[in-house]
Formats: sequence, structure tokens, C-alpha cells
Amino acid sequence: MRVPFAGAHLRAGDRRPLGQDAGSASSVDGETKKNLKGGGNIAAAKVIGKIVAERAKAAGLTKVVFDRGGYKYHGRVKALADAAREAGLQF
Repeated sequence: MRVPFAGAHLRAGDRRPLGQDAGSASSVDGETKKNLKGGGNIAAAKVIGKIVAERAKAAGLTKVVFDRGGYKYHGRVKALADAAREAGLQF
């Protein structure tokens, strides 16, 4: 699972070895945006983590490698990872 940040917005996604998208979510997605009050806060990270995990499991993934993209493991990154784990993904 890769976690890039773009200013005030969060993105997260899972990729299979051949580059196919196995589940992703963003704070600017129409479906995801309905559940958010802000795009780049910890609450948004939790929602995005849960949605990514659900989509990955629907695509057949249960284990992923977590790529925090050079960001420290705290705040939004930690919240996203914890939410994905709670939703059933294994890192």
C-alpha cells in the first residue's frame, strides 16, 4: 500500500506486482468525499484507510507492504495504517 500526500489531500492505493490497481481511495473521490469534513486530517486518513482495505479485500488482497513514502510513521500515516489493519489488511 502506497500513501502519497498532495497538500491538503490524502491518497492511498494497493498495486499488484504487474501494476494493476487492486484498490485505492482519495480524499477527492466522490464516494469518499461524502464521508469527510476535511481532506487532509487524521479523521480523513482513518476513512481512507478503511475504504482502501475494503477495496483491496474485494480484489483478493489480504497482505500488503506498507510504503509510507518517506513520511514519518505518526499522525495521518499512522491513522491510515491503523484503520487499514482494523479493516482486515495485514502489513
